[in-house]
Amino acid sequence: MIVRRYGKWYHSVRPNFNPTAMTEIGFQRDRAFSIGADQLEQDYEELTAGELAADTNADVQRDAERTLLANLESSLRDWAARLGPGQLLVVKNGRSDWPKTRERREGVIVDGENRFHFHWWVDPPLRVGIYGKAGPG
Repeated sequence: MIVRRYGKWYHSVRPNFNPTAMTEIGFQRDRAFSIGADQLEQDYEELTAGELAADTNADVQRDAERTLLANLESSLRDWAARLGPGQLLVVKNGRSDWPKTRERREGVIVDGENRFHFHWWVDPPLRVGIYGKAGPG
């Protein structure tokens, strides 16, 4: 289960990576699970952490952005697939370091015509952690 912090609570979410939205890298609460932030910090411990990054190149801007977001979502789902029983995948980015898509355009000549080539990447990376129930002590 993927969870993200909203104020003083962590709620279960599902990815909503939409290239036509203003915030392309988003999550929607699914109301399946919620836990207070204090309770999560008391009952769970971080077992492993990582940063999910993605980048892509394409000749069509929309294709580049769609591929970028699909690759990032695939990486997130790979992490979620690693979860054991009772574990949570916590999205650790906050408002101040939320991942955004970035773009660089390069002019190229193809068959004697001027064209653009698009390079897209995510910066900063999406930070995640796998959390499990804390042991006694």
